[in-house]
Amino acid sequence: MAVKDDPVVIKKYANRRLYNTGTSTYVTLEDLAEMVKKGEDFTVQDAKTGDDITHPVLTQIIFELENKDGQNMLPVPFLRQLISFYGDQMQMVVPSFLEQSMIAFAKEQERFREQMKSAMGKTPIDMVKIATPIKAIEDQARRNIEMFQNAMRLFTPFPPGGQAGDTEEAEAEDKPDDLSELKEQIAAMQRKIDSMG
Repeated sequence: MAVKDDPVVIKKYANRRLYNTGTSTYVTLEDLAEMVKKGEDFTVQDAKTGDDITHPVLTQIIFELENKDGQNMLPVPFLRQLISFYGDQMQMVVPSFLEQSMIAFAKEQERFREQMKSAMGKTPIDMVKIATPIKAIEDQARRNIEMFQNAMRLFTPFPPGGQAGDTEEAEAEDKPDDLSELKEQIAAMQRKIDSMG
């Protein structure tokens, strides 16, 4: 008998059918996506070998969701950057960075939801004291962008021909380019945020 907190076991058969051992029913990838959204923990096992194939199945769910019209969440530059890390010396660091980033993003999202809930219960006079929802979204987006930029600095290799011990003059020459590139990226992100608002 499985312990209540143990993840539900989903068995995947050779005919690609998925069987939920917790409910004794066949399920689809969409059903598994809903389980994830509800916070239900599960593992997927190959029915024949018993191997854990949770990772490829979750990746398949993302692939299916990304192919639905209007569902694209992963921007092309992000996908290109992610692909470039495969086989790179930074590959081992990327998973934990992405995991921590998503945890931080989820915390911000929850904090934002709590602010919205408390704002909806206020009187119109109290609402004046509370930042507008758009302002809260912008603030959250700014914090996320800053967190992402700070984290990505860890992944930026030394400039071509430069190493950590080079002269201050070489560093000073690189800074204006880096700064203008950073400003361009921030401006592009701000335009996206503005278009969403």
